[in-house]
Parts: sequence; structure tokens; C-alpha cells
Amino acid sequence: MQGSANINIMIKAARKAGRALVKDFREVEQLQVSVKGPGDFVTRADRNAEQILRDELLGARPNYGFLGEEGTDIHGADPTRRWIVDPLDGTTNFLHGMPHWAVSIALEHKGEIVAGTVFDPVKDEMFYAEKGQGAWLNNSRRLRVSSRRRMIECVFATGVPFGGRASLPATLQDLTHLMPQCAGVRRWGAAALDLAYVAAGRYDGYWERGLNPWDMAAGLLLVRESGGLAESVLPQQSILDTGQVIAANGAIFESFTTVIRDGPAP
Repeated sequence: MQGSANINIMIKAARKAGRALVKDFREVEQLQVSVKGPGDFVTRADRNAEQILRDELLGARPNYGFLGEEGTDIHGADPTRRWIVDPLDGTTNFLHGMPHWAVSIALEHKGEIVAGTVFDPVKDEMFYAEKGQGAWLNNSRRLRVSSRRRMIECVFATGVPFGGRASLPATLQDLTHLMPQCAGVRRWGAAALDLAYVAAGRYDGYWERGLNPWDMAAGLLLVRESGGLAESVLPQQSILDTGQVIAANGAIFESFTTVIRDGPAP
């Protein structure tokens, strides 16, 4: 698909940040053997990637706002548009030398996500979408959600809370309800890629609580533009406001949301 000027700006910025992160990723694998460990190094890599994105995006669109995972919150001269950015989604994977992480960029206009990119530099997979224009992978493949209609054939993804987070009991209950009814649940540790994989039909559905807007803004548009459905786990509330999301193909969406929200049918 030939993208708009904005989507081309986003793709260029994601690729530039991705190249820097790949160089750092090669080094962090070597730092695993050090006494100090790679934690401080990864923090610097994350911040450096956000600075690259900020420079690229605001350099091209200086009037837009900017909300970044590393704490950057800029109110632009144009109050209707802002970039929502996660420079390194899957930081823990990166920290441990696991090649599953991404750069996520979304463009919000009047409170609605209108463009999004999720870039996996290690696998060189660029997922992107614009409102009303569909979702694509690497400018060559149109993305479609899966067509599976039976829960028992479906594979789902989620994030299991760590470090004593408050959403852990609810997630464990979800797993208890869902796992007997499906073909499997995966926990790969990168929300943006989980949503991109739903859009690509690799997962049939995904849910998670306790997310931030930059974790999922771009991925939500990917899902919707590939024919999928996405809502807050809390009915009739905003996904970005609640930090809770449930997404799937249309055929299983109702069954999936019922299990997560209400538990299995008696």
C-alpha cells in the first residue's frame, strides 16, 4: 500500500530507532555475563530510541503533540494531533537477550487513533495501518484476522502481571476459565506485537489489563483495520482510559469476551 505522508514519516522514524536498538541489543547480549548486568544500559537504549523518535516525528510535524513511554509529554501548537510512542515495547525481553520486542508509534487525531506502526527490527517486520485504508505488513501483504470460529481451535495471547501487580488475581482467574476451552495461551511479553499478531491472524485473540496508551494505541488500529474487534475488558468504557483491552476476530469475539468478563458458561 502507498501510505500517506504521515505513515511514511512514522515508518522512517520506526526504522531509524529500530536500527539503533538492534545495535544496542547485540551489546546487551554480551552484558549478560557482567556483574553489574545490562539494566542501566537498556534504560539508556530505551531513552535514546525515544529521543530519535521525538526528533524524527517532531522534526517532520513540529506542531503535533508527543506522548512517550519514557515520560515525554509535549503539548503541540495543534491540540488535535499527537504522536503516542513506545520506543521499546518488550523491554524485559530486550534486557534478557530475547529477540521479541518492537517500536510502536501511533498518531491520534481528535482523540482517535488514525495511523499506527509496530516495527519488529529483529525480524524486519513492519506492521502499519491507517484508518479506512486497511492494515499491512512490509508494504506487500494485506493483514487479515484469523477466520477460526471454534474456541477450542483458537490460540490466545495475554500478559501475566509480574512483581505483585494488582491485576494478577484477575488474570489467573481468566486463565483458569479460558485454558480448558482453547488450543493454547501464549505470553510473549510485548503488547504491541500481541495486537499486531492478532491483526496478522497469528493469534485469534488477545486480552490484558494494566496497560498504558503507548502499549496498545498503534496495535488497536492494526486489529480494527484487519477486520478484528477490540473493546475494553470493562464494557462500554474507553480502552485507552481503562488500560484494559480484549481483541479478537469477529467470529469468536462474543464467546471470548464472555469467558474473560463472566467466566465460562455453566
